[in-house]
Amino acid sequence: MAIHVASNNNLFLHFLPNSSDPPYELLQKHPSLTLLSTCKTFEKFKQIHSQFIKFGLHNTHFAQSKLLQFCSIGPCVDLSYAESIFDSIPNPNHIIYNMMIRGYAVASFPNSALRCYATMLFFGIDPNSYTFPFLLKACGGAAASGKQVHAQVLKFGLEDNVHVHTSLINMYARNGSLDDARMVFDRSHFRDAVSFTALIAGYVSGGYIDNARKLFDSIPVRDVVSWNAMISGYAQISRFDDALNLFDEMRNANVSPDTSTLLSVLSVCAHAGAIETGNWVRMWVIEHGYDSDLRIVNAMIDMYAKCGDLDTARSLFDGLRKKDLISWNVMIGGYSRASKYKEALEIFRLMQMNSVEPSKVTFLNMIPACAHSGALDLGKWIHKFVEKNFRDLQNETLWTSLIDMYVKCGDVEAAKRIFYGMETRNLASWNVMIFGSAMHGDATQAIELFSKMTSEGFEPDEITFVGLLSAYCHAGLVDAGRECFDSMKTEFGVSPQVQHYGCMIDLLSRAGRLTEAMEFIETMEMDPDGAIWGAILAGCRMHKNPKLAEYAAEKLFKLEPDNPGAYVQLSNIYADVGRWDDVARIRTAANDRGLKKVPGSTSIEVGSVVHEFLVGDRTHPRSNEIYAMLEEVDRLLKAAGHVPKMSSEEGEAAAEHSEKVAIAYGLISTKPGTLLRIVKNLRVCGDCHEASKMISKIFGREIIARDRNRFHHFKDGRCSCNDYW
Repeated sequence: MAIHVASNNNLFLHFLPNSSDPPYELLQKHPSLTLLSTCKTFEKFKQIHSQFIKFGLHNTHFAQSKLLQFCSIGPCVDLSYAESIFDSIPNPNHIIYNMMIRGYAVASFPNSALRCYATMLFFGIDPNSYTFPFLLKACGGAAASGKQVHAQVLKFGLEDNVHVHTSLINMYARNGSLDDARMVFDRSHFRDAVSFTALIAGYVSGGYIDNARKLFDSIPVRDVVSWNAMISGYAQISRFDDALNLFDEMRNANVSPDTSTLLSVLSVCAHAGAIETGNWVRMWVIEHGYDSDLRIVNAMIDMYAKCGDLDTARSLFDGLRKKDLISWNVMIGGYSRASKYKEALEIFRLMQMNSVEPSKVTFLNMIPACAHSGALDLGKWIHKFVEKNFRDLQNETLWTSLIDMYVKCGDVEAAKRIFYGMETRNLASWNVMIFGSAMHGDATQAIELFSKMTSEGFEPDEITFVGLLSAYCHAGLVDAGRECFDSMKTEFGVSPQVQHYGCMIDLLSRAGRLTEAMEFIETMEMDPDGAIWGAILAGCRMHKNPKLAEYAAEKLFKLEPDNPGAYVQLSNIYADVGRWDDVARIRTAANDRGLKKVPGSTSIEVGSVVHEFLVGDRTHPRSNEIYAMLEEVDRLLKAAGHVPKMSSEEGEAAAEHSEKVAIAYGLISTKPGTLLRIVKNLRVCGDCHEASKMISKIFGREIIARDRNRFHHFKDGRCSCNDYW
């Protein structure tokens, strides 16, 4: 060994080839090794490697192992580079071989790990207790190789080493060889918590949860890892109550949860709606200082969001100093799942302002929010982003979501372009297009899509037939709809469900064939739900049948006692036939129950911003201009012969219904001739439907309106529904 003094007066060590390793303490202080310990990029690593060669560090086993560690299991894995380093080492020792075997195991190259082990034996180097855990990990997917390695463990007398013993159990468990795993466990001279946990994990992964529980109950001393294995096992197979009960046992046993416990339990609470346990976890997290762990806070946000407590979820979210992508996605997803689409859009815009790059998960949550709120401009931006960043990936779900978004925002042509431009289509994408055609009243296209889908070898499912029957319903094609319903089981082997019966009963009721609709209900193999009685009630209003309406309403009152819709419908039916005493009686009954009608609201997107209006809404900054336009609209409608009606649904002038307010805002906020798209949360009333047709002609505007049931395309004084909705 020789010491050279560099020009900057720093001491550097230069080790001669084949010299034995210098003292460990001396090597640790070498500047090149210090640089390696902080290295994060492969380019910098190569520069440091050249320094190793310059100063002879590459001739020491310690330095060689550090180089291998970086490129085999470190931050920048490059096994081909690791192999080139390994091949340059004249006499590798245990540490070197073990490092290579570990690298191959982590990278899931079992054959390479086994070859490296064979080379090690060939050169007379016996394995040690650190060799086999890595080698057995590499054999996780190969039972035959695992048995050979097990034989080597026995040959070298290492079967009683705790790490090797646990690795053997894990290997057999991952291979599904649970009998062999149990044999290793039973033959051991010791049974520590790690061994128990390894076998429990094997039973869990193999689907033998009850065997896992029996073994768990037999553990003399259970550590937190054992508890975690069972709790996560129950969670994996959706036995959430068992997971929560076990967590209660863990708390009663005074075993402190760790991060893994908390994450598992919060996930269980989210799925089971167990907000009380979630609240306990939150308090424990705060008391024990885990509230700085971003993973746990994200899990709590997700739990509260899925349990419906979005205010607490938002409070936790806003309290984060640093928000990662998972935080943003959880919050957007929470709002989207709760149908709070306006809030989801708000969070996404905040995310953009904070320069956080969205992911596929972000868009899978955001696209439905755009679809339901009618945010077409934002949806188009997302589409462009997806095309640019995810075009080369297999993202059928993402493309299908975009198709659905365009359909629900009223741009069917854009939906078609994506659909027909997809390299591969799945059943979901066909179903979305069939549903879209039905929503827009184009039964012909829905039928053509169904025919093309089946000709290409796709088997329709229950969802397909809901879409197809909806198309017949919106078009009033009763006989064709009945043929379709009958063909479900006879031709395609799909048993009708309550949704399919609902479509047929809605179709018959709209067509005035109420007696047939009631007979159809009697043929059902399941009890009718609220939607079916609601369809009967709607048909009774269209065809003025208060007697049957009373029967259907009574059914609805029992099925959905807190739903004001049945009271409103029955009240309107009485009003239509002039039975005002009954109107008062029903409204009093609804008031006595504390039921209030869902207020009508309509949204319109202008300049990439979604504006929402209620009936008679005067909260908008441009209210004066909006109502001035409404007065002008009323004047022009009256001049064209339109007579405004008093709405029995709202109890006030239809001139101030939310859809008219939204249309007025669109008229003052966009250039003449611009298409207007509006989205209403309820069914459009007859007066607004007639007025919208006339407005489209008077102002030369096409208006696309989506209500609770379908789309209406108003153009040149006509509607695509042909007044049948």
